[in-house]
Amino acid sequence: MGQTIIHVDMDAFFAAVEVRDDPGLAGKPLIIGALPHERGVVSTCSYEARVFGVRSGMSIKDAYRCCPQGVYMHPDIRKYAAASAVIHEIWGGFTDTVEYVSLDEGYLEVTGSLAIFGGAERIGRAIKARTKAEAGLTCSVGIGYSMASAKLASEEDKPDGLFTIPDAEAFRALIADRGIRVLHGIGVKTAEKLNEMGIRVVRDVWANRQMLCEALGKHGQAIAEMADGIDRRRVTPHGVEDAKSIGREHTFQHDITDTAVLQSMLRLLAKELSVKLKLLGLYAQTVTLKVTYKDMKGITRAKTGDATNQALPVYRTAATLLDGIEKRPIRLIGISLSGLTDSDCRQLNLEDIGQAKQNRRKDKWEDTMLSLQKKFGASAVKTGSELASERYLRGKDDAE
Repeated sequence: MGQTIIHVDMDAFFAAVEVRDDPGLAGKPLIIGALPHERGVVSTCSYEARVFGVRSGMSIKDAYRCCPQGVYMHPDIRKYAAASAVIHEIWGGFTDTVEYVSLDEGYLEVTGSLAIFGGAERIGRAIKARTKAEAGLTCSVGIGYSMASAKLASEEDKPDGLFTIPDAEAFRALIADRGIRVLHGIGVKTAEKLNEMGIRVVRDVWANRQMLCEALGKHGQAIAEMADGIDRRRVTPHGVEDAKSIGREHTFQHDITDTAVLQSMLRLLAKELSVKLKLLGLYAQTVTLKVTYKDMKGITRAKTGDATNQALPVYRTAATLLDGIEKRPIRLIGISLSGLTDSDCRQLNLEDIGQAKQNRRKDKWEDTMLSLQKKFGASAVKTGSELASERYLRGKDDAE
């Protein structure tokens, strides 16, 4: 049986939220990320900034060279998360099979909803209308027979568009003469390898199928199938099945040697990751510390233990790993969590059994905190140590 998938992609999401909240920014080249004199990259930018060549992921220095007249702003993740919660609730009104790619992007499997809502296009237009009315934002909607076709469709009529790719024949006709990176699963390195083989556009894949499969084996076969419009992936709601790891990192504006600064940042990163785990209903078994030194040399250190979704044990593990690395100036620090599971099950000891009542009170308190964080963002509730870390970091910034 065929499937119908909708891909929704918010238009310049972070920038659009800022324009919504400050109409004076409308029509201006708006760049969200670091400020021009800081280290960092562009998180997103308005379409007006893209005219000057600014793109997401570009270093802020390069962005400034392209667009010195732009308006540069730090991101307000709490504000964007609140807008995202509204958007995600809208999507959930049309199907319970939603795969969230990010705050502003997701796939909806709507095959079973077509009869209820009157077809895929009506669902797409209803999503766009509700997004505008309830979130004050625009989105681009792609309708397809597969995840790859729905994703491509959402990119065809940006911004604020709706486009349909009904079948593999239409998919092939659309991409025949486009660069091979239009195909899902082809990154920069794979594209370079294919270019060396004389495969530059999708039509070249069709003409060189045998050579491609002989050179790249199963990967080559997968590329050939994708070029033919065959995509067997299914929309998978977030959970243990598709969440392999989550992480957060921070680039300092000045290289850091002060251990207290590094520990304070780890505490705040651990808090953000803890909230994300709880929202996903997951627990992590492995904590990995990521560090990039002044000379750009990067290292990672990891430790596996009991599954947890609590900030304190994540922080303690990361801080212990930090103690064991070479002490020299650090420009970036981060934490990633893996070994994700939907249970924190472990063998109970007598202390655990004796603390059952205390644990129930703790669970109730955490449920209350999570409810506030869902509504107002991860920073809505902080522990005393987290507040102290924030104050310490602000004090160090002021001293610079």
